[in-house]
Amino acid sequence: QVQLVESGGGLVQSGGSLRLSCASSGSIFSLNTMGWYRQAPGKQRELVATITMLGSTQYADSVKGRFTISRDNRENTVYLQMNNLKPEDTAVYYCKLITQYGFDYWGQGTQVTVSS
Repeated sequence: QVQLVESGGGLVQSGGSLRLSCASSGSIFSLNTMGWYRQAPGKQRELVATITMLGSTQYADSVKGRFTISRDNRENTVYLQMNNLKPEDTAVYYCKLITQYGFDYWGQGTQVTVSS
């Protein structure tokens, strides 16, 4: 049973920073692609960043240069360092795991609120 548990969300002022964590269990973490997605009220869920098992990363244009995704395969954890946060970054952030067989799993989400 794959489980993903996000943490690190909260309320921060514009220009501030937060670090999200997503702890995984129940799979061979090092073989998985991991991703962060977000969903703002009234909007569709969108990709924020992904990182492959080899460490290749991909970012949405809106967060390039401000957010950094990383992973620790020993701790089965993926991180999202978010700097220079803007009010438009306000959303529920979800962790996603994609197995080497193409199955995907989602965490429960963590709220990030950026005040202006």
